[in-house]
Amino acid sequence: MKYIDEYRNPRLARTLLEAIRRRVSRPWTIMEICGGQTHSIIRNGIDQLLPDTIELVHGPGCPVCVTPLESIERALLLASKKEVIFTSFGDMLRVPGSSRDLFMVRSEGGDVRVVFSPLDALQIARDNPSREVVFFAVGFETTAPANAMAVHQAAREGIGNFSILVSQVMVPPAMRAILRMPANRVQGFLAAGHVCAVMGYEQYLPLSAEFHVPIVPTGFEPVDLLAGILKTVELLEDSQPEVVNSYGRVVSREGNLAARGTIDKVFEVVDRQWRGVGLIPESGLGLRSEYAGFDAEKRFHLSHMSTEESPLCMSGSILQGVMKPDGCPAFGAECTPQHPLGATMVSSEGACAAYYNYHRNL
Repeated sequence: MKYIDEYRNPRLARTLLEAIRRRVSRPWTIMEICGGQTHSIIRNGIDQLLPDTIELVHGPGCPVCVTPLESIERALLLASKKEVIFTSFGDMLRVPGSSRDLFMVRSEGGDVRVVFSPLDALQIARDNPSREVVFFAVGFETTAPANAMAVHQAAREGIGNFSILVSQVMVPPAMRAILRMPANRVQGFLAAGHVCAVMGYEQYLPLSAEFHVPIVPTGFEPVDLLAGILKTVELLEDSQPEVVNSYGRVVSREGNLAARGTIDKVFEVVDRQWRGVGLIPESGLGLRSEYAGFDAEKRFHLSHMSTEESPLCMSGSILQGVMKPDGCPAFGAECTPQHPLGATMVSSEGACAAYYNYHRNL
């Protein structure tokens, strides 16, 4: 299968591993940003095949994991309203709030529906003009274009019963926050290829220059990841803190200009809370004033929500690369996919779920 099998080729993977072993001369700590990359690394045992001198730590690039608890509580409140059809990607339904999740609300009679696109939610609004339809708009730059398009389309058609609960975040501000942490150990980044496909890799140039850190956009298959790690190691060993694109078949310098234009038309940069991390300035996207009528928070007059995280959950430290999932005392004991304490255990891109599903150090 073109574009897949060749990037799972064992011979190529062994060649890249040998090249990494020959090139590395001292310990390095590298963070893969995306939860999809984390799952591929753990599923394929890449972290165990690398030389002991290379440590991979896992970043905050799981959209479900970083959606703040306050947004989850707002979603639970909206989904409980009789007049509302609440729509969401499936991953969000099992994310625990302070005391319950969206599945529990549905079992109590809430009209909670799983959709595969915000445009599906918009169609539900067209089909149910007497109901309010809310879409839970979470994610990074990868989901922002479709969410923006749904709002733009709703405005163009004059659909008045559609709104979105916005919790959009962006990757570069989170990387900046990690690099500014006193406890930061990250010396190089593997950037998420799908985010770069939308936004391009030029967005990382100021970050690399400011913090003197190499950033390598790469993909999700084993050969992609090993090629990205090799390039990051080469840049570190040569003291070249640059941005080098290792995912050329998908990523360009400027990204998808049409998608970026759609995002800019509907959204503007705002401060945003990240679950387990806290407030990161200018790290989110919010609806522009001309689209405020589609903002579910404003439409339903949602104010501050009282929230309470489990004191046992260490997901914040895990998302910042300070701790690994198997370093959490609750991992695999009080916290499992059946009884999660935090989103990193239930999300399909969560680091804790990766360690648990692939029996890493259980």
